[in-house]
Amino acid sequence: MKTEILTLHPEFPEPAAIFRGASVIRNGGLVVFPTETVYGIAADFANPDAVARLRKVKNRAPDKPLTIMISQPELISNYTRSQKTLLYKFIDRFWPGPLTVVVEARDPGRTVGVRVPNHEIARRLVAEVQTPVAVPSANLEGKPAPRTLQEALVDLDGQVDLAIDGGETQYGHGSTVVDVTSDQPKVLREGVIPAAEIQKMGGLKTILFVCTGNSCRSVMAHYLLQHLVRDKPHIEVCSAGTSVFLQAKASADTLMVLGEKGIDASGHLSQPINTILLRKADLIFVMTRAHRQQVLERMPEVEKRVYLLKEFAAEPGSLLADLDIPDPIGRDRSEYQFCMSVIEQAVQKVVGLL
Repeated sequence: MKTEILTLHPEFPEPAAIFRGASVIRNGGLVVFPTETVYGIAADFANPDAVARLRKVKNRAPDKPLTIMISQPELISNYTRSQKTLLYKFIDRFWPGPLTVVVEARDPGRTVGVRVPNHEIARRLVAEVQTPVAVPSANLEGKPAPRTLQEALVDLDGQVDLAIDGGETQYGHGSTVVDVTSDQPKVLREGVIPAAEIQKMGGLKTILFVCTGNSCRSVMAHYLLQHLVRDKPHIEVCSAGTSVFLQAKASADTLMVLGEKGIDASGHLSQPINTILLRKADLIFVMTRAHRQQVLERMPEVEKRVYLLKEFAAEPGSLLADLDIPDPIGRDRSEYQFCMSVIEQAVQKVVGLL
């Protein structure tokens, strides 16, 4: 068999060539292609014959697991029922990128390795296939993983149907593999990401603030808390909105009231709530009861981690007439200053509980 070779630009791959590669995989063929780490070899994971051929070509033992490559982080739910905050912290921090996470598979008692590559050819190819794609490195067992297509073809020329040349890979060695099936990460293979960086993630606590547009209230709370815990690297603070459609900076008055406290939020860009953010958060603070309802409609399983900020920070047994923190958007500066004072009082109490 002669291996067909296509040469593509690594950042702007030709759609017709991507379609060709995906077609080969869907039809049971094997395709070698670049990722940011090393070259990989792809097969349709749902096709037993294709997987058997992949193992034979690589001299890979039948009991050695294969990594599944996906194009978007949100697709992880197709392969695991895990809702561990640790898993989603890793996904948010390192995907797309050189990290493979080992998670509980949907089949009870089994695990599966999953990765989202940070390479345009790889991501577009696996997205176009539209079925699970098994992707080990494109080398024979026991040999170094290839950084170039030429290195891969030393052993695989004539053994695979198609090979895509996207130039030399960025890193030249494998992804880091981490088991996140328990409450603490376990490094199974150290690769591009150092093991020490992985271990730090085990103690990370994530706080998420939610308002409507992620331009006023949640921004105040986010950057104020981040400022107050700046000497606590194990605390991560983020914010999002329930109705964000375009990225935007924080409002001018929000930047002003934060600036009065020596806090710079000029680099802030609004973002909508999403699956990854909600699942990685240990605590989710919302500004109003309507926000709480919107979060729970989106993801009911986080109910025990969602709190009204004002209610969470209240003294035990105290009665608050209004648990909502009103939106100052469109009002004068004094409303922003009042809103900031309410949020600051609540956030100060949150700090004491962390």
